[in-house]
Amino acid sequence: MKKSLGALLLICLSWHVFADTQPVGFQYATLADPRNERPVEMVVWYPSATTDAKPQLFGDNPVFVGAPAVLDAPAAKGEHPLVVLSHGNGGSWINQTWLASALAHQGYIVAAVNHPGTTSRDRSPQAAAQLWQRPVDLSRAIDAVTAQPEKFGAVAKGRIAIVGHSLGGWTVLEAGGARFDPELFARDCNVHPQLASCTAYQQMNTASTAQSKARLAADWRDKRVTAVVSLDPGLSRGMTDASLANYPVPILVIAAGVPSKELPAQLESVDLAKRLPETSSRYVEISDASHFTFMAICKPGAVAMLDEDVPGDSIICTDGEGGRPRAVIQQQVISLISGFLAQSPDSLKQAITYKEPQ
Repeated sequence: MKKSLGALLLICLSWHVFADTQPVGFQYATLADPRNERPVEMVVWYPSATTDAKPQLFGDNPVFVGAPAVLDAPAAKGEHPLVVLSHGNGGSWINQTWLASALAHQGYIVAAVNHPGTTSRDRSPQAAAQLWQRPVDLSRAIDAVTAQPEKFGAVAKGRIAIVGHSLGGWTVLEAGGARFDPELFARDCNVHPQLASCTAYQQMNTASTAQSKARLAADWRDKRVTAVVSLDPGLSRGMTDASLANYPVPILVIAAGVPSKELPAQLESVDLAKRLPETSSRYVEISDASHFTFMAICKPGAVAMLDEDVPGDSIICTDGEGGRPRAVIQQQVISLISGFLAQSPDSLKQAITYKEPQ
């Protein structure tokens, strides 16, 4: 009860802070793709020129707390860095509303997509099996935002970052330059079948043919990306050593430190961090963060509602036992990410200090 009240207080304080600052804009968009029949839903948060429009909540639903913005507000003048967000398996853009809003208030244009087949309202097996399309979705979002400065604001040259959680963490690794080896991952899953990454991968049936394996192993790097942030990623054990050792852009890996049999930091984020270049990567483990701490804050009553619908689903509202409220941990994550991204791409490569995983 004490933790819930604390989180609720922080939510109210955050709303008050945002209400007193320049409102950010918010827009919905659909990225058409007639050739591949893969339309992608996208939302964009961006610095706004409006001063008198009343904000409304976006990403708000019976389970998750949303964030205020002004729908279709005019974009602020000047250039702004771009961040593109990638959600986890079964999630949506709503999951990282807290991060999108915070970064937009700091001057970033933030686009978030719903990945077809692996989003909450689209679980199409055919779309989910095309796992290699996830990094392409991010490239399409970059295309759309950079092509419409009049709608979202102008994107600063050489300042495009991608941030992903869970399967989204894998997605941004790919788009940043990592290469996935389906055979390597299959062998690893034979050794570690308990990992949630293996279970999800098998359910998606993404490597069922020689053609799909070839597409998974292909290079999906978007060379416009200048920085990557991977939040408690999955499937990273399938990345090749060579592609990680030569990772071409600065990367921040933030891991959940709460023990988990299905998503253990030692086998996922720590293993990833040890294979990245020491000079251009940073690893941070947050001891009281669970895998789901990187999702939106749950409302009071959300746990009962989720378990009534699907028993066990309330795990998405669970953080480290006895740890800090989710809102407090998320403020730490926001600070880590904004501090990492605030540096220029060149200085990032030179200034990052590597923290040896324990």
